[in-house]
Amino acid sequence: MKHFCNSLFFYLLLLGTASAQDTILVSKVLSKEYLGKHVTAFQDTNRHYTPSDLWAPNQLFRTNKSDAVNFGVNNYNNWIRFVLKNDTQLEDFLLDLSYPEIDSVQLYIKQSNLIDSSSLYDNQAIDQRKYHHANFIFDIHIPIGTTAYCLIKINSIKQIIAPIQLETEAHVITSTSSADALSGLYLGIMLAMILYNLFVYFSVRDKHYLHYCHYIFWVAITQATLMGFAHMLGLLEKTWLFSRLLMFVAPMSGIATIVFVQSFLQIKQNLPKANKFLNLIIFGDTLAIALLFFAQETLAYNIINLTAGLGSIIVLIVAIRVFQKKYKPARFFLFGWTFFLGSVIVFVLKDVGVLPYSILTVRAVQIGSVIEAMLLSFALADKMNMLKKEKEISQLAALEAAQVNEKIIREQNVMLEEKVQERTIALKATNEDLNITLEDLKQAQSQLVESEKMASLGQLTAGIAHEINNPINFVTSNVGPLKRDVSMLLDMIQFTESIAADDQLSFAEKQEKLQQYKEDLDFDYLKIEINHLLNGIHEGSSRTAEIVKGLRIFSRVDENDLKRANVNEGIDSTLIIVNNLLNSSIQVRKEYAQPIPLIECYPGKLNQVFLNIISNAIHAVRQKHGDSGKGMIIIRTKAFEDKVLIEIEDNGVGMDEQTQRKIYEPFFTTKEVGEGTGLGMSIVYNTIKKHNGVIKLISVLGEGAKFIIELPIVFTMQTPVL
Repeated sequence: MKHFCNSLFFYLLLLGTASAQDTILVSKVLSKEYLGKHVTAFQDTNRHYTPSDLWAPNQLFRTNKSDAVNFGVNNYNNWIRFVLKNDTQLEDFLLDLSYPEIDSVQLYIKQSNLIDSSSLYDNQAIDQRKYHHANFIFDIHIPIGTTAYCLIKINSIKQIIAPIQLETEAHVITSTSSADALSGLYLGIMLAMILYNLFVYFSVRDKHYLHYCHYIFWVAITQATLMGFAHMLGLLEKTWLFSRLLMFVAPMSGIATIVFVQSFLQIKQNLPKANKFLNLIIFGDTLAIALLFFAQETLAYNIINLTAGLGSIIVLIVAIRVFQKKYKPARFFLFGWTFFLGSVIVFVLKDVGVLPYSILTVRAVQIGSVIEAMLLSFALADKMNMLKKEKEISQLAALEAAQVNEKIIREQNVMLEEKVQERTIALKATNEDLNITLEDLKQAQSQLVESEKMASLGQLTAGIAHEINNPINFVTSNVGPLKRDVSMLLDMIQFTESIAADDQLSFAEKQEKLQQYKEDLDFDYLKIEINHLLNGIHEGSSRTAEIVKGLRIFSRVDENDLKRANVNEGIDSTLIIVNNLLNSSIQVRKEYAQPIPLIECYPGKLNQVFLNIISNAIHAVRQKHGDSGKGMIIIRTKAFEDKVLIEIEDNGVGMDEQTQRKIYEPFFTTKEVGEGTGLGMSIVYNTIKKHNGVIKLISVLGEGAKFIIELPIVFTMQTPVL
């Protein structure tokens, strides 16, 4: 804030007429006052003047009007000129420029037409100076009764203020020691405030205390930098940040200030629109820090000053608005912030010459920041007390409510006990009803499972009846013609015997009559027909035997025993059962692994799995392709070291994701009402699971479905298969 005001009044400080140099009597100013009102100043914007150009009287220098010369923020050569006449009995003096934040100071002295330029401080480290202090202290030797012409050249990328005093060595030691003691006292107070509130934070864990400590820390660091403590401690002296430390800590102080204001005054709740302006201040300080690291020091410093000035005004307005909303903690904050701004104004008025340089005006910001820190600490304590009172009030209200509730509870207990008894009786009755319902559900479940088994049995019976009917019909239809042909053969044998027994006929006549009989009987065709009929009967009986064998393999009368079985045989027996459903309109392609290892399983149960999946596949294919002959079911088996894989794939209607998620749920079916119970795939899932196997489904709606079954070769008993 003070840098902004100093920059604003810079040109006012140097306004005045060009003046001939007045001679300063050493006895008048020695260890008494600052030389600011006795010097002239000149700002070399082109940076091309040298000391030899400025000794002669000229119109460049103008009279300064304040105790300290204030050049503001610039990147020029800044010159101060004055003349000292020694009217004392001393010859050795010290020139003290007490503003540590200047980067480069050069003192030129002209005596008896000679220029002494040996007094030079160009951002030197403390340990390289003759006097190890943050102030710029020069030796000046002026013989008694003589006059010394002095030029001071100052350069800095920061605010340039030049409070100059002519002092004796003893007075310099005393004044610098006192100043350092006051600075140490200030920093000690600020450190004590930080440590105290940090301790409170760890006790109560209120984030406002942490934001407060963060804010006070950066304020203290900023003031310590202005007081030259960083120089005196030798911190960062050999780093790039040494001459730019103030330009770094000042915006950090601004950011910490805004964060504390947002937290303490609860801006988001009390004044949400103002939060945008406060964030804008944070953005400005952040931008200044970024510009600093990109070597844009002058622009960064100007942004810091502008942000500090605007930020101070915005914070003051925000605090007033929050206070108007009856937010009590804003009272302490507003008082402390107003006091701090007043101290900044006093400090600036000192720099522009309205107020004299004194310990109060020089230390105004430090005094203001200490008082502000104390007031803010009181504000935090008051806020905690307020919260404590609110907590006590809420606890008292809670206690009263608890007492009322206790009374109500006592009154209700009697009623509740009666209702509990009534409810207990009702619950017992309900439990009995539930037990009856549970038994009914178990019976219904058993009946449904049996219904699914009967449905499968019905399908099995229909398939077997259809499959056996064809070969049996074939045998039956051949028996009649065969019986007729055999009868004809028997007649022929009888005729032959009668011819053979007739002794009246010669051999030739017998042979002729026999030949005639054979021609009438069409004996050659009769032999072919008998052979054909026998072959037909043989084929029908063989097919019947094959069906019976498949039925025996499928049904597995020993299914309740764990057996080693061939899954290929089980699938083949299932295909025999469903052959009537295929109806020659659906192609079945078998891709079996040969040989395939036997697996330990319940063969009948697995055959039931194959039957359910293949039946569903036939239904899906027929839904899409009907009797067009384009339907296809592919059955693959694969063998691995410890398991076998069965894939049953069709090109039917397929399933969407919702159907796939429900496919194994009991009673879920996509078939028409009366066509399925919805238990088939549930039985499939449980059977595979109880065989320690895995079943997977891959399906795309409209493209078909593929079931993949993994079964271990060695069965480990876990749950009995029902």
